[in-house]
Amino acid sequence: MNTDTNRKIKKAFERLMLGRPEITDGALTISNICAEAGVSRASYYRSPHAVEIKEVLDAPQTKRPEIEELRKEIRHLKNTERRLRSENATETRQLKVTLRTYANQIQALALHAAHLENDNQQLRAHLENPSGKITPIDTRR
Repeated sequence: MNTDTNRKIKKAFERLMLGRPEITDGALTISNICAEAGVSRASYYRSPHAVEIKEVLDAPQTKRPEIEELRKEIRHLKNTERRLRSENATETRQLKVTLRTYANQIQALALHAAHLENDNQQLRAHLENPSGKITPIDTRR
């Protein structure tokens, strides 16, 4: 295998591990290693470094580049934001329904109060000009 290709692969992997990509977005993937090294995937898999790199990537204790940690945090924050927006939208819908219910009840109460006021005015007018059928009650006792 071409030692220049092996050297490129090793340097590309090191750049990605350090979080200093030159070509890619910095994600620690085989595709990005190949792109950073400027080699094909076939050349990568023929390289003796492929096995070493796979072992490093598969190890849970492998320290990931800061950029990957930041991407993970961004994904988490976006998911949290999405969930909060959904909860907010649900709460807003519920509050609008409650508001409409209260508005309808207020309107019904206002209409009822207007009818009572009208009835009250008619009764007062009738008391002031009795037609003989209504006897006022003395409330001074």
